[in-house]
Amino acid sequence: MTKKHKLEGVCSKEVSFSVADGRLKGVKFFSGCPGNLAAMARLLEGMPVKEAIAKLRGITCGDKATSCSDQLARVLERLLKAEK
Repeated sequence: MTKKHKLEGVCSKEVSFSVADGRLKGVKFFSGCPGNLAAMARLLEGMPVKEAIAKLRGITCGDKATSCSDQLARVLERLLKAEK
């Protein structure tokens, strides 16, 4: 089931995706840098959630303390914690 998740402190306002068998499916960002976010979504397709977190966590954008990719990693971390 695809769900939308709010992002904070970045240009993109939301991201939607689903997880099937521990892998990301149908990642889509709303607002933000369309080309970069579309490319990231394609690269993440089918990637294990834990691998995506490891690759994306801590990336910053310009002078911001976070980025759209870091925000996605944080959403994924919250989802993993909620599953436990």
